[in-house]
Amino acid sequence: MSLPPLDNLVRAGQLKMEARNELEITRMLAMARARLADARLVHVSAEGRFMSAYTAGHAAALAALRWHGYRSESRFTVFQCLTHTLGWSASQWRVLDAARSEEHTSELQ
Repeated sequence: MSLPPLDNLVRAGQLKMEARNELEITRMLAMARARLADARLVHVSAEGRFMSAYTAGHAAALAALRWHGYRSESRFTVFQCLTHTLGWSASQWRVLDAARSEEHTSELQ
């Protein structure tokens, strides 16, 4: 299920092509659902809920990328590819990237 814009990212070294692994995708989506459930727990700190929600978003975005036969080690690239894997607008995937920046900042403190 090749996508020309993502093939360009492969040539640029930002993505790798890798055969779809349905078991891996199923595990990623299960993790996304579990982290979303964790994000709803009121007895967990706000930071813990934020991290759970962010992790859920990343797992689901990575599952979409893997569904199409690509892999990336870059969280930014995984989110950026949502334009092609799920048809998201830049304003939609940039919310996840902003969360990535927030998550990175909180790890440094």
